[in-house]
Amino acid sequence: MGAKREVAAVEFLYGAQELAHLRAKDRKLGAAIDRIGHVHREMEPDLFASVIHHIIGQQVSMAAQRTVWERLRQAAGTVTAETVLALGREQLQSLGMTYRKAEYILDFAEKVHSGAFDLEKLYTMEDEEVKASLCSLRGIGPWTAEMLMLFSMGRPDIVSYGDLAILRGMRMLYGRKVIDRAAFDRYCKRYSPYGTTASLYLWAIACGALPELRDPAAPKQKGAKKAP
Repeated sequence: MGAKREVAAVEFLYGAQELAHLRAKDRKLGAAIDRIGHVHREMEPDLFASVIHHIIGQQVSMAAQRTVWERLRQAAGTVTAETVLALGREQLQSLGMTYRKAEYILDFAEKVHSGAFDLEKLYTMEDEEVKASLCSLRGIGPWTAEMLMLFSMGRPDIVSYGDLAILRGMRMLYGRKVIDRAAFDRYCKRYSPYGTTASLYLWAIACGALPELRDPAAPKQKGAKKAP
């Protein structure tokens, strides 16, 4: 659904209402929530900068993304459409990104600068409209669009089928070897309208927050003994 713009939040905000809903709708997730406690997740409230940050991070390590991003911030000062366009393709590439990523970033900056792409209008749209609009940008696919909606725009009901860690968290929580689209949609229906909060806990589970949970899809270790 549509959401008013909120840019001051340092982390994704959720509380008693979201947690009560998830506990009531999903017993296993509710038990996990109680054991894990509050999950803190930092936000990127500057949507323009966040789009560029995500483009930089595609198919590279987090360390490489961080390095290139810091170089861009130093070169541009404040990361805006105007400062990015002033750098140009060659200077962007010199920061450590590929030619294609430099092209994507310049194309995006030009569209924002000219008014062809209205970032502010996104905050008045429904989720599917926002996703489609973001995916119209060069270099932005469905997963990246969903991460922007979650971590920059703070949309409350985002669970990404394209996120491998989300699927791993679901497999671990529900003990399923495969999470197909039908199962995924069924779980999302339980979480809605607070899918983003559920996502935070699924990521935590996937990262080992509940050590006794194992991924049923993980290959078995050779030579592992069966339990008596």
